[in-house]
Order: sequence, then structure tokens, then C-alpha cells
Amino acid sequence: MAIRRTTAALAAAGLVVALTASAMAAPSAYAGARTGIQSVTAITKVYTFGQKVAAVAIEYRDPVDPRTLDRDTFTVSDSIYNFRLNPPEDLPKRADRTVTRIYTNDEPTIIPDGRSHRGRYVIVELDPGDPGGNTVIRSTCTTRCYEKINPNLPTEVVQNEDVYASGGPGRGRVLGAGGPARYPLTTEPVNLLADEFRHETYDHPGMTVPYAYHLPTRYNPNRAYPLVVVLPGWGSGYDGENVGVQVAVDVTATAWLQPTWTGGRENVIVLSPQTQRVGTEAESAALVALLDAFTKRYHVDRKRVYVSTYSWGSTLAYDAMANHPGLFSGALINAGFRISPDQAARIARAETPFWITHGTSDPILPVTFGRDTAQSLRAAYVAAGVDPARLDELIRYTEFPDEAFAEPDYHAVVGPTYEDPSILRWLLTR
Repeated sequence: MAIRRTTAALAAAGLVVALTASAMAAPSAYAGARTGIQSVTAITKVYTFGQKVAAVAIEYRDPVDPRTLDRDTFTVSDSIYNFRLNPPEDLPKRADRTVTRIYTNDEPTIIPDGRSHRGRYVIVELDPGDPGGNTVIRSTCTTRCYEKINPNLPTEVVQNEDVYASGGPGRGRVLGAGGPARYPLTTEPVNLLADEFRHETYDHPGMTVPYAYHLPTRYNPNRAYPLVVVLPGWGSGYDGENVGVQVAVDVTATAWLQPTWTGGRENVIVLSPQTQRVGTEAESAALVALLDAFTKRYHVDRKRVYVSTYSWGSTLAYDAMANHPGLFSGALINAGFRISPDQAARIARAETPFWITHGTSDPILPVTFGRDTAQSLRAAYVAAGVDPARLDELIRYTEFPDEAFAEPDYHAVVGPTYEDPSILRWLLTR
């Protein structure tokens, strides 16, 4: 089986890259200081439209007194750049983030209830609705635009007020004095959920396919699990320096790990390959081969293998299903290309359930693509002998108006689609 570790494969090719959202692997710039901030760590989270800095963890030499902290103790600033909405020239532009909670912890991570634990870290949580803090950038936009995780996150912290050590009924000694100094990030970020994905490569004749996958926390090789194959858009294809971006670019990979998104608590395996965009036929053949190898390696319920696509990923799904009817137990097609009548006819042999979603104002792939695909599949299924009374269950189509999008990227219909847990739940019950 031609599966191997991504880092080893890329090192052999001279293409070693960071798998996290920062390349800051050097020791803390503040380590060894007798007082003041010892380190600053970004804590990121993947929201609907992508990964953002959700909080910063500010480390001191000794445990911090949480009673002396408030939301004005620190100012956190970041780039306002959003690859979906801003030109690259906006990357240096900064704005202050909105602090929502502040507390102490004994490790650089978020506490769900926001209650302080005794510790050396001050956790400053930030409003996800702020324009700043996005980690994904567009690295090239000539003939091929693609995304990657920013290797040098620009997040900065200013300590406005004195921070005190814990202990005793009154204020303890000063651990760090407030002032105008700006502190950049000094350590690798903590990427919630995204860090749990493993990154490997699959060798297929003519190409190597990098992919990310996630197993349940208590994966049991004696138990069969449903598998969701997530096929990202053109911009998340592999270009030599953007390993793992398909996990960070939007919520399509991490959603399947969270009951708030799926509407259920069933454990699911997630597999998300990055294609090299050399042609649909070659790419879909590599996808099928990877899927076959992966399901032999891990205990997957072969009757419950699903696909969720975004934009260009739909072309791979159509081709793979047309050549292998029944490959997937259900398909969720978001802002997809138009299916061909021949593909629809061959897919109809297996009566695969589809849910197709599209934005009414999609500026990249016109909404007619989604409408035509639903119509072509319905016609093909009837021609294959499917009872017309079953069509509404087998072929579903949802069109989202502009007001359904939290961000005005009307091509990114994965936003309103994934925010409706009934759609994800529908897929998992096919």
C-alpha cells in the first residue's frame, strides 16, 4: 500500500513545510526574562468560513492572580486581511480584536466555561465576528490561485495594565508591568481540532496525493465506522507549500467531528485529499485508489462511505461515481460544477442519494449549474427506472439567498449548508 508520511515524502523532494499555522519554531523571545511576558501563543479554531485566531495564551514565570485581570488588561491586534474579501495589499493593515473573556490556565488552551484555573497562562478569548485574525491567505493569484496557512501569523499583544502573581488575600508581586510594548507570537500555535488531523501522502502512478485524515479519539479497529470524504475546491489543491490547508480553509473537514454541526454524536472518520489539479480523469482515478487503500487500512463501514464536495471537488466526485457506480452511499455537492448527462446516467444505476446546494448569487459557478445538475440527475434516475415518487428523497436541491451567508462570499455555500445540521445528518443516514 503506497501510503506514507507527508513530512518524509516532502523532505525527499526538498519541500519540507510547516503543518501548523506558524513557522515560529525558535525559542521564546522572552524566555529567561526575570519578569514580564515569557511567551505568546495563538490558539486557533476553524469557524464556518475558515480558521481564525480564537484566543491568545500569554505566559508568565509564576501563576497569575485572575482577580486583577479584566478585558482591558491586554490589547490584541491582527491583520484585517480575509482572502475571500480583501486584496493581498491589505495583509499589513491591522485592527484591534474584541476581547470577550479573560482567565488563567495551567496550559495554553481554552477552557470551555471560561473559569480560571490556577496557572501561569492568561487566556484572552477573542470575538470570532471580528474582521481580523484569519490564518488562511491566498499565496498565488495569476493563472492558478491557491490558499495556504500563513506561516507567520501577525497577531500581536500589548499588556496595558500590570499583571500580578497569585497568592494571599491582597495583590501579590508584579509579574509584568503594563506598557506600550508590542509582543508578537513566539511559539507554534495551538490549532483546536485541526491539530488532531494526520497528514500523509498516497503514491499513485504519475502523482503523489497529500491528504489529511482524522480517526475517532477512541478508534477501535474491531468496529466499523462511517467515512466522510471531503473534496475541497480548486484553491485548496496541493501546490508544494500548502499542506493541510483543506482542513483550515473552511469548516467542511472539522464539522464532522462536532455534534453541534452534525446533529448527532456518532463517531466518523474523515478523509480529505488535496489534488494537484492536473485533470479530472487522472485526479479521480487517484482518489478512487486512495479510497481503496484507506478503507483497507482502517475499519470503514463500506456501506456508509459518503462524499461532500466544494466547487471543483464536485468534478472528481462525478467522475469517480460515474466510473464506479455505488462508490459513495450519499453525496453532498456544494457550489458544484454542472454534471454531464452521461455521468448522470451512469451514476443513476446505483441510485445514489444527492443533496445539491448552491448560492443564488454565486459569482464563480452560476446558480444554473446547481439547478441543471439536480434536473439532470432527476431525469437520469427516472430513465433508469426510479419511481418518480422517490425523487424528492433521492435528489434534493437547496438554493441559498444572499442573506443566508454570514460572510458575503456567495460562492462559499458550504457556509449556510454546513450551518444546517439537518443536511449533514441527512447524509450520514443514507
